Amino acid sequence: MAANPNGTTAARIADARACTLGEGVFWHPRREQLFWFDILGRRLLSRQDDQALEWTFDERVSAAGWVDEQVLLIASETALLTFDLATGARETLCALEAGNPLNRSNDGRADPWGGFWIGTMGLNAEPQAGAIYRYYRGELRRLFADISITNAICFSPDRRYAYFADTARQQIWRQPLDEPHGWPRGEAQPFIDGRVAGVNPDGAVVDTQGRLWSAQWGASRVACYNTDGQFQQAVAFPASQISCPAFGGPGLSTLFATSAREGLQGDQLMAEPDAGKLFAAEISAQGQAEHRVIL
Repeated sequence: MAANPNGTTAARIADARACTLGEGVFWHPRREQLFWFDILGRRLLSRQDDQALEWTFDERVSAAGWVDEQVLLIASETALLTFDLATGARETLCALEAGNPLNRSNDGRADPWGGFWIGTMGLNAEPQAGAIYRYYRGELRRLFADISITNAICFSPDRRYAYFADTARQQIWRQPLDEPHGWPRGEAQPFIDGRVAGVNPDGAVVDTQGRLWSAQWGASRVACYNTDGQFQQAVAFPASQISCPAFGGPGLSTLFATSAREGLQGDQLMAEPDAGKLFAAEISAQGQAEHRVIL
């Protein structure tokens, strides 16, 4: 592969299965295995020993965290549920806006305290229809309301901050967190204004140095920002609608990224034959291991 000026190698296709809306990619640190979702296809995807794996669901699924080596916590459009990878058994932990058939889950991630943050949004991205919740010690609590497209939920390695975005507003915020339980403390502050560069922040992840790596929908890239929110570099991928990044692989130095075919038609789709596939690039950064969800 040819090297790029930003210290990465050229992106490669990590999985050729095309998702309508790829999302929620994460590396299971104990299994050393990658998982991701096709939200609109209602399926969980993975690879193990070069074998393609797939599980289907009755409703849209979008994000997950790991509970132990065999069990995941998965966010569906109406619930948080546990999913046994060996048996396929599913058990509902709690409802998630189950009384609102016009919403679904979107971006989510486990936090350093064993909680799980999950965002919702309208099925058609209706303005301010979504919210962000935290599941912690058996309780689901709403943290933020009036968000149109919840995204970029991730956490700083020093446990001081959570990040989240509203893609529709082109904004990422930084939220101070308390100790010892990791609840929001004070008001969230603007961190990255995507309007300046004309980009749409989607999913995000933070590396061990505290830099935020933001998938930017429509821009064919994942952009890196330092702890002051200043742009550092970008990794290019061969699809315009890059939706969610994750660090994985040996040393957590491979940057994976999901993408989407949603909304592409005719000539657009012909121009992007790899849209919806999973990509990977080797980079000169190290990711944090995904935190465990404690039920």
